[in-house]
Amino acid sequence: MNELRYVRSGKGENVFHRAVGWLAKHGVSLLGTRMLYVRGRKSGELRSTPVNLLVVDGERYLVAPRGHTQWVRNLRVAGEGQLRLGRRCETFHAVELSDDEKMPVLRTYLEKWAWEVGRFFEGLKADSPDETVRDVAPNFPVFRLTA
Repeated sequence: MNELRYVRSGKGENVFHRAVGWLAKHGVSLLGTRMLYVRGRKSGELRSTPVNLLVVDGERYLVAPRGHTQWVRNLRVAGEGQLRLGRRCETFHAVELSDDEKMPVLRTYLEKWAWEVGRFFEGLKADSPDETVRDVAPNFPVFRLTA
């Protein structure tokens, strides 16, 4: 059985995430940053993490550059969550995309945020060949969000 890819954050990254999370909680978005709240699949408690909300052709997406993280696993079970920026809170339903569906979303995500998360994509670029993107797509969960 193949192990699901999950890149844990380091100490420096944790400091960055806390700072970005603090800003989002206080209403400041860095190029689309939101706080994601999802019920824990085991505890049922609300869990939070900063995420980059991507909008492509009017559709909204969440991409997991670190792979099959805890928020991804929780969202798969819950099927819904909340995005918050300051006092604004919106509830959404999430549908995970197939590997073929996520290819253009991954490219757009890399165009916008490679400066921040590119190291997690292990050499993948927005202009990488389709075959390369298709080969690594299972490592990067993508969810389409609807109201």
